[in-house]
Amino acid sequence: MHYVEDGAEALARAIGIRVRQERNGLGWTLDRLAAAAGVSRRMLVNVEQGGVNPSIGTLLRLSDALGVGLPALVEPPAPRAPKITRAGEGAVLWTGPSGGRGVLVAGTESPDVVELWDWTLAPGERHESEAHAAGTRELLQVQMGSLTVVVGIESHELKAGDALTFRSDVAHSYANPTGEPTRFSLAVYEPGVGAGHRTEGPHA
Repeated sequence: MHYVEDGAEALARAIGIRVRQERNGLGWTLDRLAAAAGVSRRMLVNVEQGGVNPSIGTLLRLSDALGVGLPALVEPPAPRAPKITRAGEGAVLWTGPSGGRGVLVAGTESPDVVELWDWTLAPGERHESEAHAAGTRELLQVQMGSLTVVVGIESHELKAGDALTFRSDVAHSYANPTGEPTRFSLAVYEPGVGAGHRTEGPHA
């Protein structure tokens, strides 16, 4: 059972195995993948050895360079049959300083990847996200509390029940400015993963 070890350690180990499998499947060296993803060789080695919990940004760069999509790095390949993720089984890919969490609960395969996230932000917490690949879009709905979403230079204040759709190929952030917890569902659509768009043009 994977519950014997710490969840974060198990996830880091699983991600490392998947990154190495995908890299070997392409016949790429460490240096080639590091260059394609725009990460340091040292970081890539640490990821593959399961010795580090990489940021969401680093995982996105690696998954896109490998052409597999982020969900493929946090769960084993599955047949086309429906896949259930039970409560509490999602991949925790971000943990805030006060206990907030970003949990990837479901995702589709490349080339057109859709991710479904369950986010909680403790009072005062903020998550900064770098610009995603060109054409990436996000949809979110606040389930509880209040949320401030900054997209580029525009700020949006949302309450429970409010929803927002935006292009996330610019820097953006999610913040809880209140004294109460915030929870929101987030869907991310990233088209054409593996088409090399992250290394072309101004969005590289």
